[in-house]
Amino acid sequence: MKLKEIEALLDLLEKHDVSEFKMKDGDFSLKLRLGEAPAANMVMQSAAPVMHPGAAAAQPAAAAGAPAGEDAVDDGLLKVDSPMVGTFYRASSPDKPAYVEVGAHVSKGQTLCIVEAMKLMNEIEADVSGTIVGVLVENAQPVQFGQALFSIRPD
Repeated sequence: MKLKEIEALLDLLEKHDVSEFKMKDGDFSLKLRLGEAPAANMVMQSAAPVMHPGAAAAQPAAAAGAPAGEDAVDDGLLKVDSPMVGTFYRASSPDKPAYVEVGAHVSKGQTLCIVEAMKLMNEIEADVSGTIVGVLVENAQPVQFGQALFSIRPD
């Protein structure tokens, strides 16, 4: 890794308030720590979404994918959370349609979106089959580890 790449990585970590980062690629490993107290370990290569019942899950978003209101409560929904810090993309490229829209039925393992982290495109897949009832992040916006991306009503 070149010095400029490490400096860019440090800037990204600082921008997103990440205090510790570890990376291993073959024989190469890198561990960066900002500040004095390290935060919980974060694995940047993982693409498995975190899904759990949403006590504060959102109502269906507009078909255009605008974030839904945060006041809504529906205990039957599951949230798909970002497994990493990165940039949220609804489609594989700007000229392609979104992977999923509000109201679409999804199957377990179906790609919902991409979270780009350090120029790596990580496909986020559904852990359950169900209906998309909310797209909670706008396209091309930064996301944090654990931030809700979608709400799904399971079958």
